Amino acid sequence: MSALWRGWTVACLLLLSACALQPPKDDSLYRELGERPGINRIVEGMLINIAHDSRINRHFQHVEPLRLRDQLVLKFCMEAGGPCRYTGDSMAEVHKGQNIGKAEFNALVEDLIDSMNAQNVPVPAQNRLLARLAAQRGDVIKK
Repeated sequence: MSALWRGWTVACLLLLSACALQPPKDDSLYRELGERPGINRIVEGMLINIAHDSRINRHFQHVEPLRLRDQLVLKFCMEAGGPCRYTGDSMAEVHKGQNIGKAEFNALVEDLIDSMNAQNVPVPAQNRLLARLAAQRGDVIKK
């Protein structure tokens, strides 16, 4: 493969990767989640649920709670099309070495859904957020 072709291929892959990481252009989900205050409540409720969830709380024992909360708020806000910009580590890097399985991932999703239900987030909005987050499932599950 010529150097020119290889350079073109790498440039295209980088461009496609950047597009995949761009937040949605539409902010309707962000608004349905209650904007930044609503997302704060959803994330805080999810973290409380996780703290009481013996299936997964051990994965969070050595995590700084305030930093985790702040990073999740930014991540959810960006994924929902809000004005936030997540600049934290990739999901693959964050979950590296944790050996998270499908059951544990599903438990976290259940804790998130319970939090959204407690905040009266409409199910279609819940499904839209979950679909956007599900794209990173492969970066989290390792066993």
